[in-house]
Amino acid sequence: MKWNLRLTAANKGIWKASELQRSLAEHGLVISAGKMSGLWSGQPVSLKMEDLDVICVVLGCEIGDLLIPEPEKVHRPGQEETVRVAVGSGTAAPKVIPKRRDGRSLPPE
Repeated sequence: MKWNLRLTAANKGIWKASELQRSLAEHGLVISAGKMSGLWSGQPVSLKMEDLDVICVVLGCEIGDLLIPEPEKVHRPGQEETVRVAVGSGTAAPKVIPKRRDGRSLPPE
């Protein structure tokens, strides 16, 4: 999922995290500066469903505006990642290097 809070807020005329933080507090959702920074600048680590409701009310948006599915990033365990090359591009596909699910690198070959 792609977290789309900043763009959704900008579409509603909210350009600063502090503006959104104040509006959320007015609706009963008090968020610390650190958590607000995480929500504003990237992917939230965790978020309560009730908090999502408040964010949607404040921004006048739907959940689909905040969370955008990215099905192309879903891979089955053990499935190699493939690189697609446009037909006629004249570029050979680079060697596919499998990645561990936990983000750590594999040992050298």
